[in-house]
Amino acid sequence: MTQIKFGTSGWRAILCDEFTFSNIRVVIRAIADHLVEEGIADQGVVIGYDARFMGKDFAREAVRVLAAAGIPSFLCERDTPTPVIAHELLRRKAAGAINFTASHNPHTYNGIKFSPAWGGPALPQTTSDIEIRANALHGCDVPVIDLDKAQAENLYTEINPLPSYFDTLRELIDFAAIAESELCIAVNPLYGTGRGYLDSLLEQAGVQVITINANLDPYFGGEPPEPAEAHIADFIQLIKEDNRIGLGLATDGDADRFGIVDGDGSYIEPNYILALLLDYMIRRKGLSGDAARSVATSHLIDAVAAYHQVKVLETPVGFKFIGEYISAGKILIGGEESAGLTVRGHVPEKDGILACLLVAEMVAVEKKSLKQLLADLYSRVGEYYTRRINIRLSSELEDSLPAKLTNPPAEIDGRNITEVIRIDGSKFLFADGSWMLFRKSGTEPVVRLYAEAASEEALQKLIAAGKNFILG
Repeated sequence: MTQIKFGTSGWRAILCDEFTFSNIRVVIRAIADHLVEEGIADQGVVIGYDARFMGKDFAREAVRVLAAAGIPSFLCERDTPTPVIAHELLRRKAAGAINFTASHNPHTYNGIKFSPAWGGPALPQTTSDIEIRANALHGCDVPVIDLDKAQAENLYTEINPLPSYFDTLRELIDFAAIAESELCIAVNPLYGTGRGYLDSLLEQAGVQVITINANLDPYFGGEPPEPAEAHIADFIQLIKEDNRIGLGLATDGDADRFGIVDGDGSYIEPNYILALLLDYMIRRKGLSGDAARSVATSHLIDAVAAYHQVKVLETPVGFKFIGEYISAGKILIGGEESAGLTVRGHVPEKDGILACLLVAEMVAVEKKSLKQLLADLYSRVGEYYTRRINIRLSSELEDSLPAKLTNPPAEIDGRNITEVIRIDGSKFLFADGSWMLFRKSGTEPVVRLYAEAASEEALQKLIAAGKNFILG
C-alpha cells in the first residue's frame, strides 16, 4: 500500500488498486481512533456513500470496523448526497460523518471523505492526524464484528436522512415563487446521488420538471459525473431543442456541485452564478452579510460585494475553509469557481441541490433569463471574464517553477504586478484589475493557470502572457 494521503476533499484512489477493503479498514480504524482520542466517539458516526460500484458494501464494512471499536453507526439506507450527509450529521449531533465518494471523478475512482462534528470538510490538522494513524496501521489486521452483532448491540442503525433535509430546504427556498412563475425546469442528476432530490422537491412544489439521467448507473453514462459544459452535451441539446424549458439544473456524482444552463442552452460558468446569487440575496431577498470565495474564484464577487458595501474573505482552495466561515456565522454566502456553494443557515459544506434551487428562485422572481441577469449585473459593477487552463511541464520546467514563482518580475507582458498573494499558489494582481494565479498540481507535472480580465480579448492576451511566463 502506498501512503494514505487526504487531498482537498478526502482520500481518493482507483477501485481495486489502492481502494480495497483492506485499505478501507485501515482508514476507518484511523478515524475511529481519532474520534476516541477526541473523546466524542460515543456520539456515533453517520455513514453514507454515492452511486459507485459497491458503495453500500464499503459503507457496511465501515460499520463493522467502527462497531469493533465500540462506536455506533447511522448508515444511510441508499446512496446519499454529500450535503444531506452533512445535514444529518449536524441534526444528530454526531461525532462525525464518513462518506464513500469520489464526487465528480470518473467511475474508476472511489474515496473516503471525513466530516468532523462541526459539519464541514475536515481541516488539515484533522486529516493529518488521520493520515498518520492510517499509515501506522499499514499491515495490521483491523478488527471487525458482524453486522448482526453490531445491530444487536445498538451499534448499527439504518436511517433515511431525506425528510429532514427537505424540511430545511423548504425554509431556505421560495418554492411558491418558482411554481407561480410557471417556469419549466430541466433537471440532470448525472446518474448520481441527486436522483429523487432536486427533481422531487420541485415536483412536490408543483413545478413542471423534465428529468434526464435519473437512473442508477455506476458508469455515469460513460462520462465523469461532473456537470461542466464538456460532460453535459445531451442536457444542453435537450434544452436547445425543447422550447418549453426555461432553465437547466444539474448536479454532480455526489450532488455537492452544480451546473447551470440558461433557457437557450447556454452554459453559465459557476463564477458568474456565485456573483449573481450574492447580488440576488442582498438586493431582492433583503439579506445582509459578507461573502467568502477561494483565491481562484472570480473577482466579480468582489465587485458585487463592493456595490452592496459588504466584505469578501479570500481563502485557499478547498471548501473546508469556506465551510469554517459558514459554521462560525461570519458570512452570508461562500463559493468557489469549481461549482461549490453554501449559505448562512445551512450546512458548512458544498450543496449543489441548494445552489440549483437558489438559481431557480432567482430566475423565477426576477422574471429574466440568466444572460439577462448577468448583463444587468455587468451594467452595475463592470464586466469580468475568467478562465482556467492546464499547462503541462517538462521535467526541466517543473524544477525551475518554484524559483520563477517565488521571484516574479515587476511586470508581465507590459502589465505591472501590484500585489502577490500566496495563500494558495502564486496570484499576481495587475494595475488594471486583471489577475492570474498559478497552482501546481500535486499529482502530475501540470501547473494550473487561472486568469481574469475585463473583456474576452483581454483575457485571451492574459492567458497567452501567463503561458509565456511559465514556458518561456
